[in-house]
Amino acid sequence: MAIGVIATLKVQDGKGGEFESVFRALAAQVRANEPGNQLYQVVKSRADANTYVVMELYADQAALEAHGKSDHFKAAGPKIAPTLAGRPDIQYLDSI
Repeated sequence: MAIGVIATLKVQDGKGGEFESVFRALAAQVRANEPGNQLYQVVKSRADANTYVVMELYADQAALEAHGKSDHFKAAGPKIAPTLAGRPDIQYLDSI
């Protein structure tokens, strides 16, 4: 069963460009190195320029776990964290 993840991230004023740059590089690494990942896309809110949503889809729980353990994901964390205005709101979803 596929697993979806929706992560809503609030970015500090003036940090959007930095966040987007790091996230673009991370997304490219995910797409290139995680065969169990079916979607990894960040989108920006039209209503609030400091709100981003990451939409993710994984083939199964093992693929989701592999993402969290990947070197590229671990390396991106310390680069993304200083741009955030708080903790991400993360939802896990099961496909039907």
